[in-house]
Amino acid sequence: MKKSFIGILTFLAILLILTIGVLYLSLINVPRVIPSKRIKKLLGHLSNKTGSNIVNLITMSLKLLHNLKWEFDIPDDVDTNSWYIAISNHQSWADIFILLAAGHNKIPLLKFFMKKELKWIPIIYLVHKTVDMPFLNRHTQAQVKSNPELKKLDYENAKKAAKRFSRNPSTAFSFAEGTRFTKTKHNKQESPYKNLLKPKIGALAIALSGMPQVNSLVDFTVVYKSNKKSAWNFLCGEMSQAKVKAKIYDIPEDLKSEAFEQEQEYRKKFKLFIERVWKEKDSVFSELQF
Repeated sequence: MKKSFIGILTFLAILLILTIGVLYLSLINVPRVIPSKRIKKLLGHLSNKTGSNIVNLITMSLKLLHNLKWEFDIPDDVDTNSWYIAISNHQSWADIFILLAAGHNKIPLLKFFMKKELKWIPIIYLVHKTVDMPFLNRHTQAQVKSNPELKKLDYENAKKAAKRFSRNPSTAFSFAEGTRFTKTKHNKQESPYKNLLKPKIGALAIALSGMPQVNSLVDFTVVYKSNKKSAWNFLCGEMSQAKVKAKIYDIPEDLKSEAFEQEQEYRKKFKLFIERVWKEKDSVFSELQF
């Protein structure tokens, strides 16, 4: 009964903070209709600052309701005035909140690439419009096979979205596995990694091609003590013990200058780079386990 009460309180607290925050963001972003880069840059700065305040309020409410024991290990050689691309393993709906908290005041606000199916949720749609968290139009392999032009369309749409990040210091974020980890998915993939699914490189390459200012990749590894990882488990405080470790990787120069959809060699080099990161990440995950 107590856990259910905590779950309801947590849901209402997050909903209230997000609703007020997003309504405020919507109001201050009304001038975006004016075709001025200077105004858009100013509004981007104000929106990012407001987004960071929203993250702080949600984290404070979780600390109050859940008695959080989140341990963050973030390198000192990052700052909020630079551009990054970032990745993480993906286990739960809670990942979003713990990663936002881990990066708070360390790197610019994380900008998640979101599935286009989520745009019908009012709060998420307004976040997309005000904080520049882009939706990705991803077609299935079967659709692309029947119409190869769809792949190019997906790429161009995502690249256009990534370019919005160039206005202000940003962290373009993607869950590289593309889906939440489960043992069933792990076995089906025949993943070579003990704790992870195979990484997908498309969104990362697109973000990089749209953000020429980026020099570093931030790789977050998230480990929870609890084996219960549903959204309700999170709201009830059953995921209050967790560890997050970030590692910084310099992006090779030869990965900054070529177009992902044009060069097969670029695709191979990018894949090798991410697989090296993923191999190290697999070891880090094992080290962090409770």
